[in-house]
Amino acid sequence: MTRTNLRAATLALAATASLALAPVPAMAQSEQQRLVNQADTTLSNFLRDPEMTWLQQNIGRARAVLIAPEIVKAGFIFGGSGGRAVLVAKEGAKWNGPSFYTMATASVGFQAGVSVSEVVTLVMTQKGMDSMLAANFKVGGDASVAAGPVGAGAKSDILADLIAFSRAKGVYGGVNIDGTLVNLSDDWNRAYYGKSVQPVDILVRGSVHNKSADKLLGDVGRASGGK
Repeated sequence: MTRTNLRAATLALAATASLALAPVPAMAQSEQQRLVNQADTTLSNFLRDPEMTWLQQNIGRARAVLIAPEIVKAGFIFGGSGGRAVLVAKEGAKWNGPSFYTMATASVGFQAGVSVSEVVTLVMTQKGMDSMLAANFKVGGDASVAAGPVGAGAKSDILADLIAFSRAKGVYGGVNIDGTLVNLSDDWNRAYYGKSVQPVDILVRGSVHNKSADKLLGDVGRASGGK
């Protein structure tokens, strides 16, 4: 083999090896970041929607915000409905997160004609926040849930741990999340932050941070009356 051919073969081998050794977390992180970006878009949709005035006026009272960009009818985990979600939480004047979760229910709570909804849930109480910090919990069982009032002039005093808003192609209240199982996604959190981490570290202590989430945190902060 000539020196030129040997050098070409060495470079090709090195390139192949580098592809084989490419870290899996880098691929996984792009998947998590895509969900974070989608969550930011969903939040913006709700904040611009004239039918979501109650959410817009009361998000500042929330302890945390759970955002699910796509809750899909059937086919997620098991034959009900569900999707992935991110949770951001307020500690003092600062918003932390996100932490990653899956949402799934055995009963299809969609209205007729709705197959995909985007859902924003305000966590209003300490009990609701404590439930979110657990590895898994059942909405409506471990924490009470109410459908958020919808409409340009919506006014209502709601007493619930969680207040959920959903929309799909102009249909409001497109999915009922009562009975939904919310499960922590340890593997997604580990991929996003580069190490094993608990929700309390992400959401309360704020001991881990991914700067790629700064836009989402900033948008939630501004919507809740922060800077």
